[in-house]
Amino acid sequence: MVGLFAGIGGLELGLRAHGWQAELLCENDPGARAVLQARFPGIALHPDVRRLRALPAGTELVAAGFPCQDLSQAGRTAGITGDRSSLVDDVFRLIRRRRGPRWLLIENVPFMLQLDRGAAMRYITDALSDLGYTWAYRVVDARAFGLPQRRRRVLMLASRTEDPRPVLFAGDEPDPTPSRTDLAPCGFYWTEGIRGLGWAVNAVPTLKGGSTIGIASPPAVRLPAGGIVTPGITDGERLQGFAADWTLPAVTVPGLRHGHRWKLVGNAVSVRMAGWVGQQLAAPQRYRPDAELALLRDQRWPDAAWGRDGAVYRVVRSAWPVHRPYEDLAGFLTTARPLSARATAGFLRRARSGSLRFPPGFLDDVEDHLVAMAGQADGSDGAAA
Repeated sequence: MVGLFAGIGGLELGLRAHGWQAELLCENDPGARAVLQARFPGIALHPDVRRLRALPAGTELVAAGFPCQDLSQAGRTAGITGDRSSLVDDVFRLIRRRRGPRWLLIENVPFMLQLDRGAAMRYITDALSDLGYTWAYRVVDARAFGLPQRRRRVLMLASRTEDPRPVLFAGDEPDPTPSRTDLAPCGFYWTEGIRGLGWAVNAVPTLKGGSTIGIASPPAVRLPAGGIVTPGITDGERLQGFAADWTLPAVTVPGLRHGHRWKLVGNAVSVRMAGWVGQQLAAPQRYRPDAELALLRDQRWPDAAWGRDGAVYRVVRSAWPVHRPYEDLAGFLTTARPLSARATAGFLRRARSGSLRFPPGFLDDVEDHLVAMAGQADGSDGAAA
């Protein structure tokens, strides 16, 4: 396999557990490259997909979690033609030159289904059809694999020779998220407060590479017994399925601070999610193509679909292809520490100036936490937690 936009190796690590061996990795972030060099020793590492001339001979799978900044609701929303997300064209260029590997695996944010009325999805699926690929995609939640992080991602699988539907569509489970918020720890974005909260029950919201206040940082967690904490960086790595201190090699790069590790973790692909794809590729389950309806070109993109030769078909599937044993957030965090007084005060200020609705009692808990932390204020912003 080849990993393009490899980041810190989430797709590659998950697939490796099921027999896929990386021959080449491509990544432009110097911190991420340092991680890849340390964690995937001996594998060729290229710094710029735009200057990569060809895929290695015999490449059977290309994994490409191409940059989502132009497609993300939290990003610039410039669309598929934005400076970063348009790099997907280099994936198509390389595939065309190699006459197509057996599999192409693409990962990105679900907002791409809505942005510009789904223009990004239409662009990608049209390109795949032009290349002779049958494709399928599904929105999948990392919680399905037992991790207490609500992280929904579009997984798209395409092939010139195989049917991707049994890989992505065979399993389907209901969302078991509890409705009560008073008995479980609840995650939220302390860097928000005006536009969104990211409220997640017994989970943290999606780990992100940035925030509305301009720093990469962990979310916060309101504990049932009171108090607000933020996960430590090793908690963040584990929430993505990596081993603790997986990103530590990044700090060996001159000029990169420890906070850069949060950016790398936030931009990564969940290892367990990738491992599920690898497992399905190794042993696809039986899939019955019932309830598939043609999707007209002006209709909204659903959470799951497949297509070929320009035709698109809607598939009804949840974001939970499996329901693995869940690791409750209360026992998962091992390096969390209290959200600083400065960070808490900033969140309250933004919350009070906006018009968001908050769960009953939540802001009272935040205010109580601020009072408790006031005498311990250390001037930190919470990002180093």
